[in-house]
Parts: sequence; C-alpha cells; structure tokens
Amino acid sequence: MKRNRKIDEDVPIGKLTVIPDFLPPPEELVFPEETEKITIALTRSTLIFFKQQSKKRHVKYQRMIREVLDRYAQCYHRKK
Repeated sequence: MKRNRKIDEDVPIGKLTVIPDFLPPPEELVFPEETEKITIALTRSTLIFFKQQSKKRHVKYQRMIREVLDRYAQCYHRKK
C-alpha cells in the first residue's frame, strides 16, 4: 500500500551549499538614458493601435512609442 506523503516546501531536500551573491544590484543592471518630455500629436488610429498593443503586452503605450522612435532613429543614424 502506497502512502501519500506530504512534502514540506520549507524543508530543504539534500545537502545545501551557500553560494555568495554575485549579481549586481538592479540599479547597476539598467543604464537609464536621458529623456526629454515633448508634446506630440498622433492620429487617433495610431494612438488606439498603441494602446491596444500595450494592453496585450502589459507595457505602457508611451514606452512602446518611444521604443519605435528610438529604433527608427538608431537605424537611420547608423546609415549616415
């Protein structure tokens, strides 16, 4: 007869080895670029598109627009 044993998730299984924390803190992983606030007029359909896409992907629509513009600028800046 098999017994259903409950496993306590707080109790380690096997021999444990403590590893020193080698990861840098989050502020050293992300290098924020300097940004500047502007006002921009977009067509309603473009704004609706970005808002729908951002909702699906759980990101801010302004961030998506900025990413598109940044990639566009990087692409054409390299070609010169």
